[in-house]
Amino acid sequence: MLNEDERARIEARLHEERDRVMKTLRRFEDSRDSSTAEAAGDISEYPFHVADRGTDSYDQEMDVVLAQRASRELEEIDEALRRFYEHPDQFGICENTGKPIPMERLDLIPWTRTCIEAGVA
Repeated sequence: MLNEDERARIEARLHEERDRVMKTLRRFEDSRDSSTAEAAGDISEYPFHVADRGTDSYDQEMDVVLAQRASRELEEIDEALRRFYEHPDQFGICENTGKPIPMERLDLIPWTRTCIEAGVA
């Protein structure tokens, strides 16, 4: 079980990580909105070079993949915050082994549900 200082640290880390992910998602939304606005103002759909279209498509696909990853991470963080507040005595306990998750691991990945020995992030 986490002591008071550890709980405060993990709570702060969860909120820091949530803020980081929300900024990532906002950047994606802003980028998508500006791309849509730019596309609406284009006179021609033809890029300056054929390779530019491929690069643009790749960049857009990567943005979508990163936004999906951030969305999944946000779900994990929100679920961790729910567990943190609803079941404080169980937070920081590995769901697979029942052993305490080391504070170093919780500090790095505060939403983790397992310890390293369990073999699952």
